[in-house]
Amino acid sequence: MDQAEERKLVREAKAGKDEAFTKLFQNNYMFIYKYLIKLTLHPDLTEDLIQETMLKAYIHLQSFKGEAKFSTWLIAIASRLFIDQQRKEKRERKRYEKVKNDVKQKMKWNIMINGQEWSIYLEMFAELEPNIRTPILLRHYYGFTYSEIATMLSLKEGTVKSRVHNGLKRIRKELQ
Repeated sequence: MDQAEERKLVREAKAGKDEAFTKLFQNNYMFIYKYLIKLTLHPDLTEDLIQETMLKAYIHLQSFKGEAKFSTWLIAIASRLFIDQQRKEKRERKRYEKVKNDVKQKMKWNIMINGQEWSIYLEMFAELEPNIRTPILLRHYYGFTYSEIATMLSLKEGTVKSRVHNGLKRIRKELQ
């Protein structure tokens, strides 16, 4: 699409013609998709960001001055949305780590209060991801079979076996 046709579509879209905005969306979709897939390296996140980008563009279309190409404006919106999403993920990771550390401290305290010892094994076990820790706990502490654990966690039995094996392997490796 040439610059003149793009300007015409932008004018029509600003005037309230949704078909013009749809055409702008269609003409820029692959460009934005290729940019975002390289930026995110995640197809689902890319699709979400494209939808958010187009929604913001639609809502704020009147603020588009037309000094640059429409695609440049879309890239700016998509980039800001990606940065915001990254900040949100970082905040969530920090919040998760804080909660995890708080729980671990409470567990240590409760174990010591009851006259038991917080061992290096428990420390390494606590460091495993929840999706690895859960099957190990169910198998080796509560004695459930792999089949029962698979049913409880809605996983395949082979996945449960693999997680238990890999988690224990990681703990053994840390001990060496």
